[in-house]
Amino acid sequence: MACLKKWLHWRELDKKAGAEVDSPCVACCRLNEDKICVGCYRHMDEIVDWRKKTPEQYQQIALNIQQRKALARSVGETVPMTEAEWRAARARNAQKLVTGGTL
Repeated sequence: MACLKKWLHWRELDKKAGAEVDSPCVACCRLNEDKICVGCYRHMDEIVDWRKKTPEQYQQIALNIQQRKALARSVGETVPMTEAEWRAARARNAQKLVTGGTL
Protein backbone atom coordinates (compact mmCIF):
# COMPACT_ATOMS: atom_id res chain seq x y z
CA MET A 1 0.00 0.00 0.00
CA ALA A 2 2.92 2.33 0.66
CA CYS A 3 3.99 2.02 -2.99
CA LEU A 4 0.52 3.04 -4.14
CA LYS A 5 0.51 6.11 -1.89
CA LYS A 6 3.95 7.05 -3.21
CA TRP A 7 2.77 6.59 -6.79
CA LEU A 8 -0.33 8.73 -6.22
CA HIS A 9 1.82 11.41 -4.59
CA TRP A 10 4.26 11.55 -7.53
CA ARG A 11 1.41 11.46 -10.04
CA GLU A 12 -0.14 14.50 -8.37
CA LEU A 13 3.22 16.29 -8.47
CA ASP A 14 3.50 15.48 -12.19
CA LYS A 15 0.13 17.11 -12.80
CA LYS A 16 0.96 20.19 -10.75
CA ALA A 17 4.29 20.57 -12.51
CA GLY A 18 2.63 20.28 -15.90
CA ALA A 19 4.68 17.27 -16.90
CA GLU A 20 4.49 16.63 -20.62
CA VAL A 21 4.11 12.88 -20.13
CA ASP A 22 2.63 10.93 -17.22
CA SER A 23 5.18 8.89 -15.37
CA PRO A 24 5.11 5.20 -16.33
CA CYS A 25 5.46 4.34 -12.63
CA VAL A 26 3.21 1.46 -11.56
CA ALA A 27 3.90 1.77 -7.81
CA CYS A 28 6.18 -1.28 -7.66
CA CYS A 29 9.51 0.41 -7.07
CA ARG A 30 12.31 -2.14 -6.85
CA LEU A 31 15.55 -2.10 -8.79
CA ASN A 32 17.17 -5.20 -10.20
CA GLU A 33 20.95 -5.70 -10.35
CA ASP A 34 21.11 -3.59 -13.54
CA LYS A 35 19.37 -0.70 -11.73
CA ILE A 36 16.20 -1.23 -13.78
CA CYS A 37 12.91 -0.86 -11.92
CA VAL A 38 11.04 -4.16 -12.05
CA GLY A 39 7.76 -2.22 -12.00
CA CYS A 40 8.09 0.32 -14.81
CA TYR A 41 11.23 -0.95 -16.59
CA ARG A 42 12.99 2.41 -16.35
CA HIS A 43 16.65 2.68 -15.45
CA MET A 44 17.42 4.56 -12.26
CA ASP A 45 18.80 7.47 -14.34
CA GLU A 46 15.53 7.61 -16.30
CA ILE A 47 13.45 7.74 -13.12
CA VAL A 48 15.36 10.60 -11.49
CA ASP A 49 14.08 14.05 -12.45
CA TRP A 50 11.26 12.61 -14.58
CA ARG A 51 9.45 15.94 -14.74
CA LYS A 52 12.56 17.66 -16.15
CA LYS A 53 12.99 15.43 -19.20
CA THR A 54 12.68 16.78 -22.73
CA PRO A 55 10.11 15.41 -25.21
CA GLU A 56 12.95 13.61 -26.99
CA GLN A 57 14.05 12.01 -23.73
CA TYR A 58 10.48 10.86 -23.02
CA GLN A 59 10.37 9.23 -26.46
CA GLN A 60 13.70 7.47 -25.94
CA ILE A 61 12.67 6.26 -22.50
CA ALA A 62 9.39 4.92 -23.92
CA LEU A 63 11.39 2.94 -26.51
CA ASN A 64 13.74 1.66 -23.82
CA ILE A 65 10.77 0.52 -21.74
CA GLN A 66 9.26 -1.38 -24.70
CA GLN A 67 12.56 -3.13 -25.37
CA ARG A 68 13.07 -4.06 -21.73
CA LYS A 69 9.51 -5.40 -21.41
CA ALA A 70 9.95 -7.51 -24.54
CA LEU A 71 13.23 -8.92 -23.23
CA ALA A 72 11.69 -9.68 -19.82
CA ARG A 73 8.81 -11.54 -21.44
CA SER A 74 11.11 -13.46 -23.77
CA VAL A 75 13.16 -14.85 -20.87
CA GLY A 76 10.09 -15.63 -18.77
CA GLU A 77 10.35 -12.85 -16.22
CA THR A 78 7.12 -11.67 -14.72
CA VAL A 79 5.49 -8.55 -16.03
CA PRO A 80 4.16 -6.02 -13.52
CA MET A 81 0.51 -5.22 -13.20
CA THR A 82 -0.57 -2.13 -15.12
CA GLU A 83 -2.66 0.57 -13.51
CA ALA A 84 -5.63 -0.51 -15.64
CA GLU A 85 -5.25 -4.13 -14.50
CA TRP A 86 -4.98 -3.01 -10.87
CA ARG A 87 -8.12 -0.89 -11.16
CA ALA A 88 -10.01 -3.75 -12.85
CA ALA A 89 -9.00 -6.19 -10.11
CA ARG A 90 -10.02 -3.69 -7.47
CA ALA A 91 -13.42 -3.26 -9.13
CA ARG A 92 -13.90 -7.05 -9.28
CA ASN A 93 -13.07 -7.35 -5.58
CA ALA A 94 -15.48 -4.54 -4.71
CA GLN A 95 -18.22 -6.28 -6.70
CA LYS A 96 -17.55 -9.55 -4.88
CA LEU A 97 -17.97 -7.79 -1.55
CA VAL A 98 -21.20 -6.11 -2.69
CA THR A 99 -22.69 -9.44 -3.74
CA GLY A 100 -21.66 -11.13 -0.49
CA GLY A 101 -18.77 -13.07 -1.96
CA THR A 102 -15.32 -13.47 -0.52
CA LEU A 103 -12.08 -12.15 -1.87
